[in-house]
Amino acid sequence: MKFRWVFSANSFLRTASLLAILFAPLTCSAQQQQHYLYRTELIQATPGKLVELIDLLKQQTAIDQKAGDEPALWMRHSQGDRWDLLRLVPMQNYSAYYAPARIETRERASLAGAIVARIRADIAWEEDIFVYGPPLEALRKAFADGAFFHVEMFESLPDKRAELYHEREMENAYAAAIGQPTNFIFVRDQGAAFDIFTIGVFRNLKHYAESADVTPEAQAAAAKAAGFLAAADIGPYLRTLIRLHHDTLAVAVK
Repeated sequence: MKFRWVFSANSFLRTASLLAILFAPLTCSAQQQQHYLYRTELIQATPGKLVELIDLLKQQTAIDQKAGDEPALWMRHSQGDRWDLLRLVPMQNYSAYYAPARIETRERASLAGAIVARIRADIAWEEDIFVYGPPLEALRKAFADGAFFHVEMFESLPDKRAELYHEREMENAYAAAIGQPTNFIFVRDQGAAFDIFTIGVFRNLKHYAESADVTPEAQAAAAKAAGFLAAADIGPYLRTLIRLHHDTLAVAVK
């Protein structure tokens, strides 16, 4: 009977915490997460062509800017998932990005598609996902200040997408409480199978690893304040919400 009471109490605490988040007014940051549209390109280069591909994509970025498009934010895989490059292409919204005049200007600037053909020849595999995420200004500032990235991509279990989003918010509260950068959250609209992915931006690998220096007592207090039962419960709770989880460490493209 004692075991059942502990389980029930823990379940009640977690449920109460989740309900408080679900029915509380959205914070400014949560509202902002949903408004700006990005096309996320996950790219694996043809063997031996990564350096050439990066150079071509830099040229494409310059062409995009001439066409009036916002330059992409991108990173290069260090370890983890299969992709070599992740590019976040700012779109703002579909109607703005795919307006006929914008498409015509973009096509004229791309030199009749010549550079596009060269880029495609250097790509072995590509997967795109359209996501709503944070304001472009906030993302640009973080990328300008940081050079090391932690990317987590999630496919949620059925009916767990909203709860997964709130778990990501809870982890951000935990990270802030222990003095670590919070993650930028991106929510799928269409494309690849991932429901949510997050990007943590750090100065370098040492900055990323600083959480290891936080005392167990501070971790416990931060976890409970964020709505978790304990620091050790963060990972197991996350895994009750997802069917697939990809982690990648990446560095800035210079």
